[in-house]
Amino acid sequence: MARSGFEVQQAAVKALFLREIRTRFGKYRLGYFWAILEPAAHLLVLLGIFGFIMHRTMPDISFPVFLLNGIIPYFIFSNISNRSVGAIEANQGLFNYRPVKPIDTIISRALLETLIYIAVYILLMVVVWLAGEYFEIVNLLQLVATWSLLVIFSCGIGLTFMVVGKMLPETQKFLPILLKPLYFISCIMFPLHTIPKEYWSYLLWNPIVHAVELSREAVMPGYISEGVSLEYLFISSLSIFFIGLALYRTREGAMLTS
Repeated sequence: MARSGFEVQQAAVKALFLREIRTRFGKYRLGYFWAILEPAAHLLVLLGIFGFIMHRTMPDISFPVFLLNGIIPYFIFSNISNRSVGAIEANQGLFNYRPVKPIDTIISRALLETLIYIAVYILLMVVVWLAGEYFEIVNLLQLVATWSLLVIFSCGIGLTFMVVGKMLPETQKFLPILLKPLYFISCIMFPLHTIPKEYWSYLLWNPIVHAVELSREAVMPGYISEGVSLEYLFISSLSIFFIGLALYRTREGAMLTS
């Protein structure tokens, strides 16, 4: 019995996903440990630099929990976007098999990054809880919706740069350059309400600000971020994703034959 198109794609994504795990972690003896080490080291460095200042600025809020809910969403966005751009080159030989399409490589990479950072997030949240920091999952549905939309947004950015990068290879260099300033303007290290309101209209164009602040709202009782919106994150994520899909649809044949 012939398989449906969806079943074929599902099998291709599963095979690529397992290949990504082996490629990513198989060559290191402590491969899985490195996935935890990067965000954990990042957290410790920022806690050391800003911990005392932020404790005085936000005395009623756990700064490690605040920071974790900024760092992990940013890493999800950054890693999915960056790794999507290089997905074609890394799997070029596999496109000789008809069932494997460039978009399958992005789906498998996005799935792997999402699962890695969900595991890292849970582990580090448990560690800070055991260290005596207080948090409470106020709105699990909001947290799941926020992260799901962030993954869709990241795939859309990665898909767009992957397609444009195949037409104009120089543009692949721009994405890492664009991601660096985003780290400093996405409320990773500071809450939105510490910024003067006249600048909010500029910051709130950035969907990552909405994702970060909504994540904090979901796990920190009493933390309410005025100005952010799940609706805006939903509209911007789907818009970017459909732009990426439209570009991909027009260029898929050219990418397979190049």
